[in-house]
Amino acid sequence: MSFEMSKRSLFAAAALLAVTLAAPSAHAQSRAETLRYVTGATVNTLDPNIPGSTREAFALSMSSYDRLVSFGRKQLNGKWVFDLDTITGELAESYAVSADGLKITFKLRPDAKFQDGSPVTAEDVKWSLDRCVSAPILGKAQLLTGSLTSPDQFKVIDPLTFEVTLPKPDKLALPNLATVYPIIINSKLAKSHATADDPWALNWTKENAAGSGAYIVETFKPGEQVIAKRNEAWNRGTPDKPAAFKRLIIQSVPEPATRANLVERGDADLVIDLQASDVQSLEGKGKLKVISTPQYNAVTFISMNNTIPPFDNVNVRRAIAYALPYDDMFKAALFGRGAPLYGATWADGKPPSGGYPIPQPIKLDLEKAKSYLKDAGMPDGFSTTFSFNVGQAATAEPMAALVKESLGKIGIKVDIQKLPDAQMSTAINEKKLPFFIEGIVAWLPSTDYFYRNFYTGKQRWNYSSTDNAELEKIAQEARFEADKAKYEAQGKALNAIHFDQMFQIPIWQAAQDAVMQPTVDGYVYQFTRQVDYRNLSRK
Repeated sequence: MSFEMSKRSLFAAAALLAVTLAAPSAHAQSRAETLRYVTGATVNTLDPNIPGSTREAFALSMSSYDRLVSFGRKQLNGKWVFDLDTITGELAESYAVSADGLKITFKLRPDAKFQDGSPVTAEDVKWSLDRCVSAPILGKAQLLTGSLTSPDQFKVIDPLTFEVTLPKPDKLALPNLATVYPIIINSKLAKSHATADDPWALNWTKENAAGSGAYIVETFKPGEQVIAKRNEAWNRGTPDKPAAFKRLIIQSVPEPATRANLVERGDADLVIDLQASDVQSLEGKGKLKVISTPQYNAVTFISMNNTIPPFDNVNVRRAIAYALPYDDMFKAALFGRGAPLYGATWADGKPPSGGYPIPQPIKLDLEKAKSYLKDAGMPDGFSTTFSFNVGQAATAEPMAALVKESLGKIGIKVDIQKLPDAQMSTAINEKKLPFFIEGIVAWLPSTDYFYRNFYTGKQRWNYSSTDNAELEKIAQEARFEADKAKYEAQGKALNAIHFDQMFQIPIWQAAQDAVMQPTVDGYVYQFTRQVDYRNLSRK
């Protein structure tokens, strides 16, 4: 983009934000009472369950809808992050798990109201969760990971008491109810817009909110802007007051440089999707607050399809693992912003932890790589493609060049393929890519969840097409293991198999760089890798 184009984009975005702030609906609210958030992506629906929903739509729904429960927070390396192991009530005033782990009983807050003023009841909860497991929506697959699959599992006890029944104890049942999808909907309002062809009112909820959340959507322009006002009756964040900001503006600004300029000028309060080079520059100037949090529930991989020759040969995979210039890639792609997953030392060659991911004991060692290629029967190397999608170009392109150069030193000739996002997604779905860059995110980052969802079965997310009976058996057993010591041992066994077979190569956890005005406070890294507007305030 030319300087003139970037400057015009900046002025246009700043002007739109200024016009929005000056609009009559602001009711003379001060600058301090409005949070202005800019993003390169868009909010494309008000119902996060709609297939194709963006992460920005997920973020908005966390503030426009409530769920029964929510995640707590914890400090990780001095940064606030969500805590999978701490579940707090949201619409639920309290909850209790039966001694056998098969029933979860929720007591609803008697003061909870939807945004139209009607009370939240157990009937609304029942209809909402029935919808989540029955309708053709995103929540259905997610709740399956917590053994929540049928309306028969959800029961109204009385107007403020609700019960969930499980087929067997599942440690992920309760956390699943804190994820994006199980929103609690004003069922009477939604049903009034349902039709015979659309019994769950999906067409209506896509563009209309029917929740009880902290913010009420006033303006929704898909692909452009969302404006929301504070729900003064919402008090789920603190016992006696609503969210801190009176007004929320979410503005789509496609150009990264323009987003960086807007936050630097003070025309935006917060941005989380800048390029690493821009973050480094802004941080160096010292005028903005930068909170850099490694995405501990996400992993970036160099992935190899284990069913496509020569990557079906474990020694080929090992050779590549020792031929990658990890430090150079980390610096070129991320400017060192994140947590490396290479260069570790494992005592006695055994995994030190049952967590996932953990740093691997691999580093650049070309002689070792050549030895593995020889063991694979390919001492002179081979030719392959190496793919990444256009949307990842800022980080993947410099990385790919380094991969090509380094693998060339052991005889592997690499043809770099820069694919449009849709083409890349289709090729991954159809398992046609032999060697590529990709990432995963787990909303519920337990070890068994990672392995079951990303290393088993003929599913899209099994990028490496791993088919390992021992790994699958241990991962499935671990899902329902209640004993912490046994679960840790199972995790270590899974990690040992992963390193031995080198299905794919975890390289790092990129940082989530939240760049904000110094007056903005309360940022917490969330499982969605998005902002929870309810947490934020101005000092």
